[in-house]
Amino acid sequence: MSQEHNKNKIQTLLEILLASTKLGLTSFGGPVAHLAYFKDEYIDRRKWLNDKTYADLIALCQFLPGPASSQVGISIGILRGGILGGITSFLGFTLPSVIVLVIFALLYQSFTLDDAGFIHSLKVVAAAVVLHALIGLGKKLTPDKSRMAIALAAALIMLLYPSAWIQIIIILAAGMIGLTIFKNKAESKIEPFPVNISKKTGIISLTILAVSLLSLPILTNAVNNPLLNIFDIFFRVGSLVFGGGHVVLPMIERELVPQGLLSPDAFLAGYGMAQAVPGPLFTFSSYLGTMMEGVTGAVVATIAIFLPSFLLIIGALPFLSELRKRASFQGILMGVNASVVGILLAAFYDPVIESSIFEASDFALGVILFALLNIWKTPAWLIVILGVAGGYILNLLGF
Repeated sequence: MSQEHNKNKIQTLLEILLASTKLGLTSFGGPVAHLAYFKDEYIDRRKWLNDKTYADLIALCQFLPGPASSQVGISIGILRGGILGGITSFLGFTLPSVIVLVIFALLYQSFTLDDAGFIHSLKVVAAAVVLHALIGLGKKLTPDKSRMAIALAAALIMLLYPSAWIQIIIILAAGMIGLTIFKNKAESKIEPFPVNISKKTGIISLTILAVSLLSLPILTNAVNNPLLNIFDIFFRVGSLVFGGGHVVLPMIERELVPQGLLSPDAFLAGYGMAQAVPGPLFTFSSYLGTMMEGVTGAVVATIAIFLPSFLLIIGALPFLSELRKRASFQGILMGVNASVVGILLAAFYDPVIESSIFEASDFALGVILFALLNIWKTPAWLIVILGVAGGYILNLLGF
């Protein structure tokens, strides 16, 4: 009986690995597109979950900091094959883009790509993609004047006082405002969420997260180790960034560029390249880790930025079913999500626009790429190719 059980478990894990790797190789287009790919593969084709459970999972993951689409993938893996299933699902979905971005970083260093024309084109691509994400998030998360006001206030404060800690204060303040003014907009009929993780396991997981957040900065100051410093930075970012991959941009930028750990050009070039690969945008960390400490740095940065997602999912699933029914909790999330739009708006100006749009030709290329994304719904990976090709053509023409 035990051998049969182990055989079935291995088969389940292999099934999860094959399905998630297929998605990791083909899921271009960002978090919203990832969720569509997941539905097609996991729900429509494989029937692992029904539509209602899948919708509940998405809703739960929107409540957590970190990459929502990756968290949905991890959650599906956990529901299918336990915690090992979640790890397997994560590896399949994430490794393809990690490998590509590590190779790109090594090439960037080996061939001194700072002055390469296509690097500047990648920065223009990043500007178009961030603007597209900003508009999409704005429509969804700031549908009324109150939430739009929170977003604008968040953007103004971030522009005037740019720092990672100010960003955290903004998010906390927005949550308190949301608790006060949005709880009357909460949904009343929410189904309970079935999960196979005990509350005890959940508490242990959240405790590990909290202890790590408190102790890592102290340990980093006490021990002068570059890999520990990388782990501390990316673990903190993965724990505190609301709004998914695009919002990770300003927080990591504030942690790395002003301290001289990475140049602005290298930072934005990698961000542009991250648009070209499938899978989660948080694999941008793999590129950054490689630029700072080689392949070892990539491994440390990637584990550090995604580890909080595992700890949060394992910790939150047993409790979020009850929290989602509460109007106060829904109100907090409405405020937080509105502030995310403002933080992204500030990041769109600095560092994205300031580091990418220098001439009329840059602006023209950016407008074309944005129109292809926003109006003609061109896939993000194709936008990267078109952006590099467009930059090359403009250079040939003397612009």
